[in-house]
Amino acid sequence: MTGGSRRGLGKDELAARVARDIPHGAFVNLGIGLPTRISNHLSPGSGIALHTENGMLGMGPEAQGDAIDLDLINAGKVPVTELPGASYFHHADSFAMMRGGHLDVCVLGAYQVSARGDLANWHTGRSDDIPAVGGAMDLAIGAKQTFVMMDLLSRDGVPKLVPECTYPLTGVRCVSRVYTDLAVFLIEDEGVAVRELFDCTFDELTRLLEVPLLDRTREGAR
Repeated sequence: MTGGSRRGLGKDELAARVARDIPHGAFVNLGIGLPTRISNHLSPGSGIALHTENGMLGMGPEAQGDAIDLDLINAGKVPVTELPGASYFHHADSFAMMRGGHLDVCVLGAYQVSARGDLANWHTGRSDDIPAVGGAMDLAIGAKQTFVMMDLLSRDGVPKLVPECTYPLTGVRCVSRVYTDLAVFLIEDEGVAVRELFDCTFDELTRLLEVPLLDRTREGAR
């Protein structure tokens, strides 16, 4: 799948797709980078409470124009808004929520996800890279469900959904779903299942990846 116009979902389309799968009333943390876009696609009546690593519960969409307050930012330093009833707390209390199993879902970016749900998202292992551990390890293990949102292929065309991670791990067997520009994957006991496809066929996907795939696209949303 090379050359020509880009196929699959754009970043905001993918964020909207993930937003539709977050359960009503869930407590959710959105990881730094691409996942923060999800906040812009949650419906006002969803009852979803967004938690930030830097100490906020009740975060709203990203702030724009005159609504920008540089004292009101998420963990990625992106200006955000607050919803009615939002609260603020110490960084240590925020991590206690993350580590204590109080979050229903976290959505993280990734360098790699393995076929068994291992996550690598803090370092590529290259000596010139700056390690960026942050709270990803706490989120990946502490949340009841960990979703990953990423492009399926790197800029060099290398798959990021792999049989085994070759980068340093953030968490082991923690990822349950992977949302990418070309497909949605479920990490199941039986293997990696394709739930939904975007601008590609199942056969094309199997040729792109070294991971054996199960076809769940005819079974509907789960």
